Amino acid sequence: MADQIYVIGHVNPDTDSVASAMGYAWLLRERDGTDAIAARAGATNPQTTWILKRLGLDAPLLLTDASPRFEAVTRRLDTATPESPLREGWGIASRTGGVAPIVSDDGVPLGLVTGLSLFNYLGKLVGPHLRRQEMRLAEILDTPCREACDTEVPRFPAGLRIRDVINRILREEHNDFLVVDEKGLYVGVANQRDVLNPPRLRIVMVDHNEPGQALGAIEEAELVEILDHHRLGNNSTHVPIRFTVDIVGSTSTLVSERIEDAGLSAPPALAGVLLSGLLSDTLILTSPTTTDRDRRAAERLGRWAFVRNSPLAGETIQDYGKQVIQAGAGLATRDPREIVSSDLKIYEAGGLHFAIAQAEVTDLMQMDEHLGTLSDALTELRQQRGLDFAMLMVTDVVDNASRLLTVNAPPMLADLPYPRLPDSTFSAPGVVSRKKQLLPVVLGLLEH
Repeated sequence: MADQIYVIGHVNPDTDSVASAMGYAWLLRERDGTDAIAARAGATNPQTTWILKRLGLDAPLLLTDASPRFEAVTRRLDTATPESPLREGWGIASRTGGVAPIVSDDGVPLGLVTGLSLFNYLGKLVGPHLRRQEMRLAEILDTPCREACDTEVPRFPAGLRIRDVINRILREEHNDFLVVDEKGLYVGVANQRDVLNPPRLRIVMVDHNEPGQALGAIEEAELVEILDHHRLGNNSTHVPIRFTVDIVGSTSTLVSERIEDAGLSAPPALAGVLLSGLLSDTLILTSPTTTDRDRRAAERLGRWAFVRNSPLAGETIQDYGKQVIQAGAGLATRDPREIVSSDLKIYEAGGLHFAIAQAEVTDLMQMDEHLGTLSDALTELRQQRGLDFAMLMVTDVVDNASRLLTVNAPPMLADLPYPRLPDSTFSAPGVVSRKKQLLPVVLGLLEH
């Protein structure tokens, strides 16, 4: 556990976030021999789900919270059954530092045999009766373990966050606790000292650097590295870390460059998912965020991905890019609440807390039919997240234009440099990038 590193993107992960986590975790394993695990901070969106299925890849591990759990401090100690002779429990305790878990045949723990429970048992057995003091040790060790078992030992689910019960732990007189799975079956034993000082999850953040976009309880993790292509909004760290924020169209581009610098080539399916992240974030290399480095990265990843017998054999960057964009486009087949939350970024500026969501379509006329339900979903999202206002950017990936829907917009957003339509949405021709085109304008108005 201490050697593991989780490589993870932002909440509401898009394809670039998932792809760069998968690619960078692979590089850390191949290049550095690190036990790196790709993770995601939320459910995959329809586009990413389609891509992973197309490439025959599993989604990364779902990790929504960096807060340590009991499983991180649990040791799976040897066990004895309740009917086993106490000598078995004694033997286990002598090897484990004084603890013997007593577990029934069906896997349900009865309790622990400890030094204190043994002392209490002997005290009860001998008591004030002098003749009992002459009992032979062998006779005592032949009694069932259940007789000397402390059945009042607290038990905690392996997946429970330690911080949720920390006050109870501090008040608890027991030094050792049973850890069980969701069915109440034995997982192991946790010591109070370890519970109060759990190991921190080691995290590499990709495709984001702002705490508000990170997985929950990121402050409880050990941040190892950041690899990103967005504006700065990073949190502080206790020690220096490797921090890269570069001006390219996707984090997948940065990962592919590092793979090449290491003298490696990504496996075809992995190269395909990285190419998908790049093409999605740059709208098939047409977005204003696209750089020459992105174009070279696309060529590089295509060379690795389009080889014979690979999932993308025979494809081209343009044709495959259209498939990727189409997989994430459209409003009719998606729930409005999923549309406004699947590609969502939270920001803070001018004393206001707000969100900008983005959805892709192949025809902006789709928005007219769904405007009411989208507005209701955006209002619900604003209330649930405690936001001052929220905005949905619906982008036509064919005509390179967007329409903006806002709820509870502050007065200064009336000065957005886009024509206001009769339905109160804004028309933004040529605007397709939330990061490079829309966000700077919004921030400029809020911070003026």
